[in-house]
Amino acid sequence: MGKTARILGMSVDTLRYYEKIGLLPPVARDSQGRRHFAARDLRRLRFIQRAQRCDFSLDEIRVLLESRSCRDAARPEVARLTQQKLRDVQARIAELNLLQQELGNLLQRCEASDQGCPIIDRFDAPTK
Repeated sequence: MGKTARILGMSVDTLRYYEKIGLLPPVARDSQGRRHFAARDLRRLRFIQRAQRCDFSLDEIRVLLESRSCRDAARPEVARLTQQKLRDVQARIAELNLLQQELGNLLQRCEASDQGCPIIDRFDAPTK
Protein backbone atom coordinates (compact mmCIF):
# COMPACT_ATOMS: atom_id res chain seq x y z
CA MET A 1 0.00 0.00 0.00
CA GLY A 2 2.90 2.36 0.72
CA LYS A 3 4.06 2.14 -2.89
CA THR A 4 0.59 2.95 -4.21
CA ALA A 5 0.29 5.85 -1.76
CA ARG A 6 3.63 7.25 -2.98
CA ILE A 7 2.70 6.82 -6.66
CA LEU A 8 -0.58 8.69 -6.15
CA GLY A 9 0.69 11.21 -3.63
CA MET A 10 -1.88 10.05 -1.08
CA SER A 11 -1.42 8.92 2.46
CA VAL A 12 -1.88 5.29 3.42
CA ASP A 13 -4.60 6.45 5.82
CA THR A 14 -6.47 8.07 2.93
CA LEU A 15 -6.38 4.84 0.94
CA ARG A 16 -7.68 2.89 3.93
CA TYR A 17 -10.39 5.50 4.49
CA TYR A 18 -11.58 5.35 0.88
CA GLU A 19 -11.85 1.59 1.18
CA LYS A 20 -13.63 1.86 4.54
CA ILE A 21 -16.30 4.27 3.25
CA GLY A 22 -16.77 2.36 0.01
CA LEU A 23 -15.29 4.84 -2.47
CA LEU A 24 -12.85 2.08 -3.25
CA PRO A 25 -14.15 -1.49 -3.33
CA PRO A 26 -12.39 -4.00 -1.09
CA VAL A 27 -8.82 -4.34 -2.32
CA ALA A 28 -7.22 -7.73 -2.92
CA ARG A 29 -4.89 -8.86 -0.14
CA ASP A 30 -2.08 -11.34 -0.01
CA SER A 31 -1.77 -14.10 2.59
CA GLN A 32 -0.14 -11.63 4.99
CA GLY A 33 -3.01 -9.15 4.68
CA ARG A 34 -1.14 -6.59 2.58
CA ARG A 35 -3.27 -4.79 0.02
CA HIS A 36 -2.48 -5.19 -3.66
CA PHE A 37 -4.03 -2.56 -5.89
CA ALA A 38 -5.07 -3.60 -9.39
CA ALA A 39 -4.92 -1.23 -12.37
CA ARG A 40 -8.69 -0.61 -12.03
CA ASP A 41 -8.12 0.49 -8.41
CA LEU A 42 -5.45 2.95 -9.52
CA ARG A 43 -7.75 4.33 -12.24
CA ARG A 44 -10.50 4.77 -9.67
CA LEU A 45 -8.15 6.51 -7.23
CA ARG A 46 -6.91 8.86 -9.97
CA PHE A 47 -10.55 9.61 -10.85
CA ILE A 48 -11.17 10.50 -7.18
CA GLN A 49 -8.11 12.75 -7.13
CA ARG A 50 -9.16 14.60 -10.27
CA ALA A 51 -12.68 15.09 -8.96
CA GLN A 52 -11.32 16.41 -5.66
CA ARG A 53 -9.13 18.90 -7.54
CA CYS A 54 -12.37 20.16 -9.10
CA ASP A 55 -13.67 20.64 -5.54
CA PHE A 56 -16.21 17.82 -5.54
CA SER A 57 -16.99 16.43 -2.08
CA LEU A 58 -16.61 12.73 -1.33
CA ASP A 59 -20.40 12.33 -1.50
CA GLU A 60 -20.45 14.04 -4.89
CA ILE A 61 -17.55 11.88 -6.04
CA ARG A 62 -19.54 8.81 -5.02
CA VAL A 63 -22.31 9.95 -7.43
CA LEU A 64 -19.75 10.56 -10.17
CA LEU A 65 -18.21 7.13 -9.63
CA GLU A 66 -21.63 5.50 -9.86
CA SER A 67 -22.21 7.40 -13.10
CA ARG A 68 -19.15 5.88 -14.77
CA SER A 69 -21.01 2.68 -15.64
CA CYS A 70 -23.87 4.37 -17.53
CA ARG A 71 -22.35 7.54 -18.91
CA ASP A 72 -25.07 8.45 -21.41
CA ALA A 73 -27.90 8.01 -18.92
CA ALA A 74 -25.92 9.80 -16.21
CA ARG A 75 -24.99 12.82 -18.32
CA PRO A 76 -27.89 15.07 -17.14
CA GLU A 77 -27.18 14.35 -13.46
CA VAL A 78 -23.44 14.82 -13.88
CA ALA A 79 -24.05 18.07 -15.77
CA ARG A 80 -26.40 19.29 -13.01
CA LEU A 81 -23.86 18.43 -10.33
CA THR A 82 -21.07 20.14 -12.26
CA GLN A 83 -23.21 23.23 -12.91
CA GLN A 84 -23.91 23.51 -9.17
CA LYS A 85 -20.19 23.12 -8.45
CA LEU A 86 -19.43 25.89 -10.94
CA ARG A 87 -21.99 28.18 -9.26
CA ASP A 88 -20.42 27.42 -5.87
CA VAL A 89 -16.95 28.28 -7.19
CA GLN A 90 -18.22 31.49 -8.78
CA ALA A 91 -19.83 32.50 -5.47
CA ARG A 92 -16.60 31.84 -3.60
CA ILE A 93 -14.66 33.91 -6.15
CA ALA A 94 -17.10 36.79 -5.63
CA GLU A 95 -16.67 36.49 -1.85
CA LEU A 96 -12.88 36.45 -2.25
CA ASN A 97 -13.03 39.56 -4.46
CA LEU A 98 -14.99 41.37 -1.74
CA LEU A 99 -12.50 40.18 0.85
CA GLN A 100 -9.63 41.44 -1.28
CA GLN A 101 -11.26 44.87 -1.52
CA GLU A 102 -11.93 45.00 2.22
CA LEU A 103 -8.37 44.03 3.09
CA GLY A 104 -7.02 46.56 0.60
CA ASN A 105 -9.17 49.29 2.18
CA LEU A 106 -8.02 48.33 5.66
CA LEU A 107 -4.39 48.38 4.59
CA GLN A 108 -4.80 51.81 2.98
CA ARG A 109 -6.35 53.16 6.21
CA CYS A 110 -3.50 51.68 8.19
CA GLU A 111 -0.82 53.18 5.95
CA ALA A 112 -2.54 56.60 6.01
CA SER A 113 -2.93 56.65 9.79
CA ASP A 114 -0.32 58.09 12.11
CA GLN A 115 -1.97 56.87 15.30
CA GLY A 116 -3.71 53.78 16.57
CA CYS A 117 -4.45 50.84 14.33
CA PRO A 118 -7.40 51.25 11.96
CA ILE A 119 -7.43 47.51 11.28
CA ILE A 120 -7.85 46.59 14.95
CA ASP A 121 -10.33 49.44 15.36
CA ARG A 122 -12.42 48.11 12.44
CA PHE A 123 -12.45 44.59 13.87
CA ASP A 124 -13.36 45.98 17.31
CA ALA A 125 -16.21 48.16 15.99
CA PRO A 126 -19.75 47.18 17.01
CA THR A 127 -21.72 45.37 14.33
CA LYS A 128 -24.58 47.14 12.61
